[in-house]
Amino acid sequence: MKVHYNIQHLPLFRNAVITIGTFDGLHNGHRKIIELMQSEAARVNGETVIITFDPHPRQIVAKDKSPLFLINTLQEKIALLEKVRIDHLVVIPFTEEFANQTAEVYISNFLVNTFHPHTIIIGYDHRFGKGRSGDYHLLEDKASQYNYVVKEIPVYMLEDVTISSTKIREAILQGDIDAARNFLGYDYFFSGIVTKGNQLGRTIGYPTANLQITNEDKLVPGNGVYAVTIKIEKLKIKNSGGMMNIGVRPTVDGTKRAIEVNIFDFDYDIYGETLTITLKKYLRSEVNFNGLDALKTQLALDKIAAIAALK
Repeated sequence: MKVHYNIQHLPLFRNAVITIGTFDGLHNGHRKIIELMQSEAARVNGETVIITFDPHPRQIVAKDKSPLFLINTLQEKIALLEKVRIDHLVVIPFTEEFANQTAEVYISNFLVNTFHPHTIIIGYDHRFGKGRSGDYHLLEDKASQYNYVVKEIPVYMLEDVTISSTKIREAILQGDIDAARNFLGYDYFFSGIVTKGNQLGRTIGYPTANLQITNEDKLVPGNGVYAVTIKIEKLKIKNSGGMMNIGVRPTVDGTKRAIEVNIFDFDYDIYGETLTITLKKYLRSEVNFNGLDALKTQLALDKIAAIAALK
């Protein structure tokens, strides 16, 4: 897959079969749309082209509303799309200026003059242009003028995408990672930089890496203890086992939400390193224990449970 960031220097795509969307999560619903694109591209000897936006359009046109947390960062989305054999991904900087172009200009200047599409695959509910005035019907009306074909994504696929995205976010926030995995088709993951904490874990035999999420828009799982695997790029560690706590650490009078990872059988200085955490199993909720001894006893049980889950 080739990733393009500058639309002024795009190649001339061969019979481009394009679709447009955020594809946040790249879950099973999205994969059905991608399969539809690939089938059509094979039929016309064309190339698949996904057009996506960064930042997420809602962060520009609805920035005064409640914040939108993303299932995938842009780099995560790129990595996932690499695996499904898309030919081209074009990343468009989404700005107020872009949002305010008329629907007609969006079609003529953006879609047609930039991508020269053979086929546009789009949902009936897709809106574009200033005031969201453009839709599937306008694309159909302009098809003969600009010599492209419009194909509609079936309603059941669109509903699947919407329902799945909502349920995935809810599941991750509730710590229901089994449900999230079923919708995503893969284990949920996120990355963070190791920062200095209070180093209390060392004193009770469970040193932890304190993580600062590298992208503030990334959706953080709900509070609790999880069995996880850890990837540390610099040390070429890919699937080290561990357990993670997300929460305010009430036993030690914590007030600020923290992400702490205990990596099993590990003794390296990794301050400043980036860790990728993959959630494997939710173990329990966060509990206020009666002192550090009780916490230490529970951590021993958590480790046993985590090791069993990771097997």
